[in-house]
Amino acid sequence: MKTVVIHAARDLRVEEHEPEKPGPLQVEVAIEAGGICGSDLHYFNHGGFGTVRVREPMILGHEVAGTIRAVGEGTTGLSVGQRVAISPSRPCNACTYCLQGQQNHCLDMRFYGSAMPMPHIQGAFRQTLVAEGWQCHKVADGVSINEAAFAEPFAVTLHAVARAGSLLGKRVLVTGCGPIGALCVVSARAHGAREIVATDMVDEALAKAREVGADRTINVVDEPDALAAYSANKGYFDVHFEASGNRRALRSGLEVLRPRGVLVQVGIGDDVSIPLTMVVAKEIEIRGTFRFHEEFGLAVDLINKRAVDVKPLLTAVYGLGDALKAFEIAGDRTRSMKVQLSF
Repeated sequence: MKTVVIHAARDLRVEEHEPEKPGPLQVEVAIEAGGICGSDLHYFNHGGFGTVRVREPMILGHEVAGTIRAVGEGTTGLSVGQRVAISPSRPCNACTYCLQGQQNHCLDMRFYGSAMPMPHIQGAFRQTLVAEGWQCHKVADGVSINEAAFAEPFAVTLHAVARAGSLLGKRVLVTGCGPIGALCVVSARAHGAREIVATDMVDEALAKAREVGADRTINVVDEPDALAAYSANKGYFDVHFEASGNRRALRSGLEVLRPRGVLVQVGIGDDVSIPLTMVVAKEIEIRGTFRFHEEFGLAVDLINKRAVDVKPLLTAVYGLGDALKAFEIAGDRTRSMKVQLSF
């Protein structure tokens, strides 16, 4: 089978690997769609992020969906020919955090395409993937396999919404409108947000944010003072999803949050200084959000039931022969939102 392998920064190769066979309670899936994620781009462009570096060849990818080709002994509820979205969250279900229901903090997590441990956890950008049956969530008739591959990044934002608390009737700010920021808009709207304002530096990204539900968008380069108007009377927004990892976006969000507002930090960037006086004076809560677990099933359900529409966020689909081109375009925010590979 063909796989997409990163060897070092800017060293991406399509290689042949021997396919695996499903064991008991496992399924063999012919992967048909895989979305290129921000972490995939970090490995491609920089060889990693922060202290996480590629130290051996690693198959990339974790946003995948496909069709079951074989089922292992004892597998129930799944059959050959069914289309499934595959959760890359594979906790041990035995450590302290798993037993407390915090599987996203598993001490022995085997998340597809991760260079955190050594040896690395090989990813899902491959023509055939053997997965546990419980990782696989059925895709409804009429839902494209490309839509199904959005379940993973959508689950990330559903977990972020869960960290924020109830959004019913709340005014929400989203800073950073890449795929995760745009899906934060989708998730916030699905959870009853009253008003959503989104900011970015790229008009093309802001147009997509409007298309998926933002009430207003602000280009902070063209309108550097537009967001400041929301700081009157100690702030306007109840919740801020910071999806850019940018220190200026973080600071501007704190300035426009209402007293006792909630900042959910979604994006990862460099370490930043926080205006503690403002945080204390306005009693702002700062909450992190990391991956997901049970939200993956909810993401698939919402896509299956057409409760959300992720189609506007799909920019293009490329075959494996154009994998390098796909990664190049995926990294250009003026040309793409979400780029997927076809296997």
